[in-house]
Amino acid sequence: QVELVESGGGLVQAGGSLRLSCGVSGFTFSNAHMAWFRHAPGKQREFVAWISRSTGSTRYGASAKGRFTISRDSAKNSVYLQMNSLKSDDTAGYYCAAALKSISFAIADQALQYDYWGHGTQVTVFS
Repeated sequence: QVELVESGGGLVQAGGSLRLSCGVSGFTFSNAHMAWFRHAPGKQREFVAWISRSTGSTRYGASAKGRFTISRDSAKNSVYLQMNSLKSDDTAGYYCAAALKSISFAIADQALQYDYWGHGTQVTVFS
């Protein structure tokens, strides 16, 4: 049974940092491209970051560039999202996603490319 379990969300003051984690089970982690998306009430789901399964290449959404860092640890079957300089606009539910098929850099921001999703962790940034 495939499971993606996010953790690390919470309440943080603007300018602060959080580190999200996503633990994976039920498939071979090294075979999966991993990504983070977020969804805020009244807004569309937004791509945040992607990390490839082989080379560790990364891609970031416009709002994440320069502030967020995605990483993965195969020994722990986990992917992480380090978020710095948080703003109130970052308030959202953050979701981990996995794709077992090949995904290129060009389409890594498309939610439909991902096979499995976690239930999300809430991040709330206050001023």
